[in-house]
Amino acid sequence: MSISKYTHMIARGMRAKGHQVQIWTAPPVLTKVKWPGLLKKYIGYIDQFLFFPILVRLKIGRLDKETLFVFSDQALGPWVPLVSDRPHVIHCHDFMAQKSAKGGFEENRLKWSGKIYQQFIRRGFNRGKNFICISENTRQDLMSFLVSPPDICNVIYNGLNQDFKTADPDQARFKLSAALKLPLQNGFILHVGGNHFYKNRGGIVKIYARWRTQTKNKLPLLFVGAGPDHKMEILLKQCEFSQDIFFAMQVGDDLLRTCYQGASVLLFPSLEEGFGWPIAEAMASGCPVVTTQKAPMTEVGGDAASYIPPYDKTAETAWLKECASILHKVLSLPVEERASMVANGLKNARRFNNEAALEAIANSYQKVLRQWELTTVSPHEKEVFTAK
Repeated sequence: MSISKYTHMIARGMRAKGHQVQIWTAPPVLTKVKWPGLLKKYIGYIDQFLFFPILVRLKIGRLDKETLFVFSDQALGPWVPLVSDRPHVIHCHDFMAQKSAKGGFEENRLKWSGKIYQQFIRRGFNRGKNFICISENTRQDLMSFLVSPPDICNVIYNGLNQDFKTADPDQARFKLSAALKLPLQNGFILHVGGNHFYKNRGGIVKIYARWRTQTKNKLPLLFVGAGPDHKMEILLKQCEFSQDIFFAMQVGDDLLRTCYQGASVLLFPSLEEGFGWPIAEAMASGCPVVTTQKAPMTEVGGDAASYIPPYDKTAETAWLKECASILHKVLSLPVEERASMVANGLKNARRFNNEAALEAIANSYQKVLRQWELTTVSPHEKEVFTAK
């Protein structure tokens, strides 16, 4: 889910609970003019870091003292100092960019400019006092970057924001095969996600190729999300089973649900995640899940997923062998055992309820405001939730 969708989801939820909500974003000022190429990007920074703070300061003066300012992503850190002395909450999703800036991922080395920008963000969210993290793993990462302990730091798991449910797999596969014009009638291995380094798409192709060499099963592999990038195209040319690897781009919500319902298994060997939406979405759709035995994948998958070891570049051959073996085991489950795995997944997915998540978020917001009221002389009654 994009940060924009996440912001609007929270805004709708808070409005439904009777709160007043405003969403503040940097309006186009200089970017109203058409600028050539890369220049437009840097002109946009002027709108964001010069004009927007001026606008925020003007607006703040007209708001009640106990207005709550909600930052829907920790990457909005540069603007936290504008309201650090007011009630505020910062939602934290993942810290992969921050880790990359510190050299944490060999697969994602940042340029000097990227490192400076992440430092700018880090310095900003360190001015914050109240945080909501989408997983315990994210909370632990946050604590490693904070200079001082926060006043409030809650973990609230994401809630599923679509109506994911089970359906007859054969019917789902028939519908999907017709819609995508692909041979998926007999089942398929599914991955949902983009080309971000941490999704480990290259590892998926390698696991699939290894699995195919040790089985007569010819289930295709379906990537849903972005098309192949340059690295993936090179890998596909080297894969002897590339004719059975397909990509579905710009898949709508309805068809995505059908993908989960028809898949034989979700293969999700991420190196890192903030939460891992596809794990919960697949389980809620009756699809078995094979994912990495590492938080937060283990937080989301619980005891309902099958786990593969984290990727080990120094022992890739052994890693691929074990991953392929686990994948084969799940795909070869007897009917009763597969039904049991699906049932466990459905039960586990019920933990990720959107209404419950919004209620927990609202309670955290109220806690921040109550704590703020203890430090004010004349607390007001009005509450305005301002999401940025």
